[in-house]
Amino acid sequence: MDQSGGSGRPQSDGTDDRRSGAAEDSGRPESPRPVDTADSATPTQGGSEGTQGPDGAAGADSADDTTRPQAPEQEPRQEPDETPRPAAEPQRPGDRLTKTPQDTPGKTPPHDTHPDYAHATHGPTGKSGAPKKQKGPGGGLLMGRPFGVPVYVAPSWFLVAALITWVFGGQLDRVLPELGAARYLVSLFFAVAFYASVLVHELAHTVAALRFKLPVRRIQLQFFGGVSEIEKESETPGREFILAFVGPLLSLVLAGVFYGGMRAVEPGTVPGVLLAGLMISNLIVAAFNLLPGLPLDGGRMLRAVVWKITGKPMSGTIAAAWVGRALAIAVLIGLPILNQSGALGGETQDIGGMDTVTDALLAAILAAIIWTGAGNSLRMARLREHLPELRARALTRRAVPVENATPLSEALRRANDAGARALVVVDADGDPMSVVREAAIVGVPEHRRPWVTVSGLAQDITEGMRISAELSGEELLDTLRATPATEYLVVEASGEIYGVLSAADVERAFVKAMARPS
Repeated sequence: MDQSGGSGRPQSDGTDDRRSGAAEDSGRPESPRPVDTADSATPTQGGSEGTQGPDGAAGADSADDTTRPQAPEQEPRQEPDETPRPAAEPQRPGDRLTKTPQDTPGKTPPHDTHPDYAHATHGPTGKSGAPKKQKGPGGGLLMGRPFGVPVYVAPSWFLVAALITWVFGGQLDRVLPELGAARYLVSLFFAVAFYASVLVHELAHTVAALRFKLPVRRIQLQFFGGVSEIEKESETPGREFILAFVGPLLSLVLAGVFYGGMRAVEPGTVPGVLLAGLMISNLIVAAFNLLPGLPLDGGRMLRAVVWKITGKPMSGTIAAAWVGRALAIAVLIGLPILNQSGALGGETQDIGGMDTVTDALLAAILAAIIWTGAGNSLRMARLREHLPELRARALTRRAVPVENATPLSEALRRANDAGARALVVVDADGDPMSVVREAAIVGVPEHRRPWVTVSGLAQDITEGMRISAELSGEELLDTLRATPATEYLVVEASGEIYGVLSAADVERAFVKAMARPS
């Protein structure tokens, strides 16, 4: 099975969770709400300092009473729209760079979690991932890098290898009783050879993806087969169909190879039994994957066909996902019945024995994998549909330039007077050097702000933290993921400063887009 998906979310080191709680306990001012994005935050499979809140570069009043007059009472806040404000738009009531707890009573800054979206899957028995926090490219024991793609063996594989060894060993005892205890060594060899066949299946998906210039993050062998994690979606339904079909095709080719080898050896011998078992297992893998429901390869093929007919990839995903859910119910009910009736080649079983319980458990696991995979494929498609709504220009906060030695209270006063919500430290020529971190401002008590310079609260701007205002969708998420940070400098094509983009604002926009129906 192959798992195709999109770019991951921008990451941070998670320090917001701890800092938010600390700020609340000590009465520290809370950071403001976003103006251009949704004010909800939630995510599911490090970097710089955490971001304290969605709105503004700071989380408290911009200066104490000794530096400026008391701010007027805030007017009721209006619901934000999604139209980006021009850089020079005047400040609106309630839109100060910083706020006190009274400005937003009872509102706590959300955790610093950033969006990542699910990967659609197809293959033997692969699982699709819901939005989750990335832990890196690992996922088990690294076995090698064919075609430059890392192959991992998940810990769950050792469990299924032991199960196959035990089950196949019992079958060998009936076919080749003279082997004795050595039958388990032969069974272990069969388990390894079977998963080598699964690896070939996944490599077929990988080679096809690389041929279409789709990046593959990794291949993972796990409990119920394998997963090829392809990071981007196919551009055309034809490529989608080919990408899905090559896996079962290679499994059928392997079954033919093992059949030819079986015909060349003496039946009833260890090589003959092994080759027969591998032939049958590859036929089962191919047949199972060709079932027309997501997340299986056949579901991806059905999706490609509907996509081609309707011209809409979302329509193909919906059709294949619902067929996948129907398939899950059929597996849950039909697999135990077929096993008990002997229709799958075994002996007729009595209802109520241990074999019945085992069949029901296996059917439940397979049905759960197919059902959740189909649902995650729908979520992934909806995410891709809404990704273009994430635009750097619309999410960027207006920023004011300040010099290194500027006191924090003075910098905040300038920002509030200009209607800005972020601070950029510039050199004598006006070139940006660093971005003042929102979380660092929140950590400075108000009475100390006249004596603290902005240079001590800023993060140097690296090449990856300077992004174009024209970025949007998957390209924007890819850029943020490549350089995890809490704030990014947004520039025009000419190099002029446009503003500061907060990773927390991207998160909120992502959550808002995902909550909107397709």
